[in-house]
Amino acid sequence: MSTASLALRGRTLTPSLAGSRVLLRGVVLGYLSLLVLLPLAGVVWKSTGAGWDGFRVAISSPDTVASFELTLLSSLGVSVINAVLGTIVAWVLIRDHFPGKGLMNSVIDLPFALPTIVAGLTLLSLYGPQSPVGIDVAYTRAGIIVALLFVTLPFVVRAVQPVLMELDRDMEEAAASLGAGGRAIFRRIVLPNLLPAIFSGVALGFARAMGEFGALVLISGNIPFHTEVASVHIFTQIESDNVTGAAAMSVVLLAISLFVLVLITGAQLWGRRYDR
Repeated sequence: MSTASLALRGRTLTPSLAGSRVLLRGVVLGYLSLLVLLPLAGVVWKSTGAGWDGFRVAISSPDTVASFELTLLSSLGVSVINAVLGTIVAWVLIRDHFPGKGLMNSVIDLPFALPTIVAGLTLLSLYGPQSPVGIDVAYTRAGIIVALLFVTLPFVVRAVQPVLMELDRDMEEAAASLGAGGRAIFRRIVLPNLLPAIFSGVALGFARAMGEFGALVLISGNIPFHTEVASVHIFTQIESDNVTGAAAMSVVLLAISLFVLVLITGAQLWGRRYDR
């Protein structure tokens, strides 16, 4: 086939390919609009059903503020724990070899596969009033922390593991040959490379903890001003036929989630810049 024929064929295929790309973009945009954008817009519209004054009153009532504070503080505490223990778990799974490693690696993903209401029932059975291990944290804030740790376990681990796998071991070996100790190597060489991944995992876990419902509805006890988190309080408002107030609270959680997503994007850009 001559060069001219190939060029002509390329020109005839280009509009078709361009049309296919436009069609695919339209399908993606329509799909996301139906599943994400329109429902979110509906929640925002519903939250202003009583006007902006009603919106302000709904999110500033004492019980609502208390549920927001509990959710925020619990999520922050869980994020700190995940940042430390999640990194340690990822390190052990990548750098160590021991019997049962494959099983442990599979268990990490269990919170993704297990329905959260089943997780709540399991935690209540294990750490409730009839606990077989003698630990009762049901209907306490400690129980909320335990439930949130369970559902957010995989995020930091799965974010850090790929980075550890691709990390160049030569720098660590060179530092060790120069007399650097294990702590100094981790602090000066390994940790800076892991920080963007740790931050991304922590942010995803925080967003999940802020909106968690199924794992908390049983073990928290839903005691107003004590163990009632924001997601459960929203459900209570819907049961009380206060849909507008529930929508207003949902918009606040939505705004926090969007802010966290922006932080995640910033962490990813930071990580790419650091790699370069």
